[in-house]
Amino acid sequence: MNEPESAGDGYDVVISGASLAGSTAAILLARRGVRVALLERRSDPEAYKVLCTHSITANASPVLDELGLLPALQEAGAVRNEARWYTRWGWIHPRSAPSGPALQYGYNVRRSTLDPMIRAHAAQTPGVDLLLGHQVTGLLTEGGRTVGVRARTPRGEREIRARLVVGADGKDSAVAELAGVPTKRFENSRFGYLAHFRGMPLDGGLGRTWFLEPDMAYAFPNDDGVTVVAVLPDKKRLPAFREDLEGSFLSFVRGLPDAPDVDSAERVGKIIGTVDYPLITREPTAPGLALIGDAALTGDPLWGVGCGWALESASWLAQAVAPAAGPAAGRGDLDRSLAAYARTHRRRLRGHQALAVDYATSRPFNPVERLMFAAAARDEVLARHMHRFGSRLIGVGRFLNPAAVARAAAVNARYRRTAAPATTATTAR
Repeated sequence: MNEPESAGDGYDVVISGASLAGSTAAILLARRGVRVALLERRSDPEAYKVLCTHSITANASPVLDELGLLPALQEAGAVRNEARWYTRWGWIHPRSAPSGPALQYGYNVRRSTLDPMIRAHAAQTPGVDLLLGHQVTGLLTEGGRTVGVRARTPRGEREIRARLVVGADGKDSAVAELAGVPTKRFENSRFGYLAHFRGMPLDGGLGRTWFLEPDMAYAFPNDDGVTVVAVLPDKKRLPAFREDLEGSFLSFVRGLPDAPDVDSAERVGKIIGTVDYPLITREPTAPGLALIGDAALTGDPLWGVGCGWALESASWLAQAVAPAAGPAAGRGDLDRSLAAYARTHRRRLRGHQALAVDYATSRPFNPVERLMFAAAARDEVLARHMHRFGSRLIGVGRFLNPAAVARAAAVNARYRRTAAPATTATTAR
């Protein structure tokens, strides 16, 4: 996993960050004949991201399949992330239609399992050189475009030139900052803490998410019998958590509707979290440079989309630029390929991010959300529709298409008509 003596600077692409997005991009590019230097600032090949939802949404399952990781994930105990969502109208519980296809799903798997697995897979891919202990400290530029990186390594400073530099180095991306990529930051009015528990019973073994307006929480079963429990309260509750983190965390969980039995489970490790996690949107490309994963767009943790978008954005980039990233392609081809990737990234993710940014203000549900969530708690068809949107299998436009909105309105109207006589009868008694 260390730098080959003969490697030199003979790379087509250099990627900063060997976590989910970076390792995925390296694998998929190398399979298409691109020579990749995959840089990771940490020296430990078993390093992993600690603060994470540990959930991969269903939209990314095709990427996991393309990588060939599904058998290894299943062997490692990854759990299908079927889930239920609590709302003030009751539980939304998506189920497959009796005569229809099964619901698509992703996986819950701890990053301590996933990150080393995908990084090792990248290191074993012909055409990828995994360079551990390589921290990008500067960019090489010529004629207004990025042509390589300067890195601090175990052997000292070095320069690595490439036709394309990819920033896969997270929400605080050094590559993006060094390149001066335009960045928008949006305040998140919630804070978050999570903990891992072993032996926590969950009804049906299914994950749960609570929409408490404005507070949020979830409990997701993971590999090795560990359940990740997270709370995402409004920042108005932050003083109490700062005064007594453990007591406040456990009290919050115990107070959830149909709460998981946190007291019968064994907590594994500390309660961890963050009080400030802004949503970040960056331009995904610049001349000679691309951003993927959290470096391009950092979503709200409450939706659990980060891992899925990291895998997807890496796949989109590889598909777009691989034909133009090799030594035989021209600069114009690469620029057009980067533009194609940027269009895909914006089209697929900006609508989701716009809704997340709005909801991160810690507001209650708006009228459209009340319409759709209430109907999904009362109607199996709309529960499946909600599942497809929550799993990021469809975008905002398809989620709020006229037929779905009309069905939701009809479901809620029918519910009110049937509930009204019961209310009248109760009042009469």
